[in-house]
Amino acid sequence: MTTKRFSIGYALLLKKQKSFIQDSLVNLAKSRGIDLVKIDTEKPLLDQGPFDCVLHKLYGEEWRKQLQDYLILNPNAIVVDFPEAIERLHNRISMLDVVSEIEELDSDLKDDLRDGETASFGIPKQVVVYEPEKLSNNETASFGEGLDLKFPVIAKPLVADGSAKSHKMLLVFSNEGFEKLKSPTVVQEFVNHGGVIFKVYVVGKYVKCVKRKSLPDIDEEKLDCLGGSLSFSQVSNLTSDERNDDRYYKMLDLEDAAMPPMSLIVNIARGLRKAMKLHLFNFDVIRDTKKEARLFNCEKEVMKLVDSNGECGEDTESHNVSSA
Repeated sequence: MTTKRFSIGYALLLKKQKSFIQDSLVNLAKSRGIDLVKIDTEKPLLDQGPFDCVLHKLYGEEWRKQLQDYLILNPNAIVVDFPEAIERLHNRISMLDVVSEIEELDSDLKDDLRDGETASFGIPKQVVVYEPEKLSNNETASFGEGLDLKFPVIAKPLVADGSAKSHKMLLVFSNEGFEKLKSPTVVQEFVNHGGVIFKVYVVGKYVKCVKRKSLPDIDEEKLDCLGGSLSFSQVSNLTSDERNDDRYYKMLDLEDAAMPPMSLIVNIARGLRKAMKLHLFNFDVIRDTKKEARLFNCEKEVMKLVDSNGECGEDTESHNVSSA
């Protein structure tokens, strides 16, 4: 009996092709009965294939129409992912708005919590500032009515389109830190999180959680001595001599950082997948260290989602795997 082979057509920008479509991946897929086939974007999609799945990272009305027409003639094919679903992730406010649509932990996902322990999640306080430069020379300027945001804060471009510019983020300590910002900016509270961030990769029902080193905690007593802003690449040098260069990160042993309850991560992944209608994405989670004492008492695990992305990469750090 001949085993059915699956054909995945991929349409990626050249940079993505070089980083993602490696010979090792092509050979591994082939050994598992999957053929990775490059889609010729100079030809109509309908004239190619047939594909069981179309994996793409392209945009534009013409490409969107080609995908729609392809699905009409190939209704069983899967598109990863639909452009309209991905576009929601191009805005750093709308990408996290979906968290409010995620329900609390299902009863069948609480099995790996210890007796007396509960788990919760949310997002940091944040607001969009459309003219951030106006904050630079106004010490009384506020981030928004009723929003209890105080320095330090993280300043991120509102648009998250994968460009180099969209990845430029600052840790801002005072109003002067906004003086170089011109474009609409998301101002988000900085949450001390023990220098560890949890990266979660989702492919359908497959969920992988890994831990990585992140920004160090900020000592509130030293905030008066800090001003302006620092790029993320400079933050590791800001709190003490011990954190100069990479020494702080070398001292911070990832093995000491406990992984979050996998039931919580799976529940968030499931909820995001349903709300965003995506098959392939990743998101970042941090543990709020201000509430860590309650965690030690097995009362509450408080996690915050800080970012999301409509693509997945490979990570070699310690990880947990489950299904959603």
